[in-house]
Amino acid sequence: MEPTVLYESDDVLVIDKPVGLLVHADGKNDAATVVDWFLARCPDAQGVGEQANDQAGNELDRSGIVHRLDRETSGVMILAKNQKAYEHLKYQFHERLVLKEYRALVYGRINDRWGTINRPIGRSVKDYRRRSAERGAKGVLREAITDFERIGMGEFNDEPFSYIKLFPKTGRTHQLRAHLRAIDRPIVGDTLYAAHLQERSNHLDLDRLALHAHVLEIMLPDKQTERFIAPVPLSIEQAAERIASD
Repeated sequence: MEPTVLYESDDVLVIDKPVGLLVHADGKNDAATVVDWFLARCPDAQGVGEQANDQAGNELDRSGIVHRLDRETSGVMILAKNQKAYEHLKYQFHERLVLKEYRALVYGRINDRWGTINRPIGRSVKDYRRRSAERGAKGVLREAITDFERIGMGEFNDEPFSYIKLFPKTGRTHQLRAHLRAIDRPIVGDTLYAAHLQERSNHLDLDRLALHAHVLEIMLPDKQTERFIAPVPLSIEQAAERIASD
């Protein structure tokens, strides 16, 4: 289970991360990570980025990591090979200058063709692992904005689903998963945010989280703006076709 290289220069490496691969160690298990793979390929990038620690205070190796994807999410990521490149890329993410497009399949019908979910995100009072964009979220509530566009909508074995594009304007932890749960349209296969559906849904015959980071558009350190595309996985395309033929 290794990433696919989409682009490489002296400053950056752009990959298509496979589903199931951790981005960096979390202090909880010894599974292989994107960082392990990256440093094996680019050993001079050791230490690039910012120091981070787990909940126990142990230092985590996040060399080259500018942004992250959840373990269950596949798709495009950009890694920095040196500190100057890291600072250049990190600034753009912080200032919301990066265009990101995701693809997702969700439970239920989304009747609006376009829309915006503008709900601050805090922590769930029910599950410490989850974030929440619903009433009663605890802790600091941080601004979170997601635009969406519906691509398709239909039924599979008498159960409704929708296929959508997602454009996060902010970069909160679990933002897309929490936002879609907040509007009662959680992502197909999301065992954390759609646990209540796991036993009674057909899940479009998917065995993964139906969320994929499809497009990343960003200015590289050479001042050229580039658009990188990680192809939508075949399993998600096939699931989308099941409702398109409805």
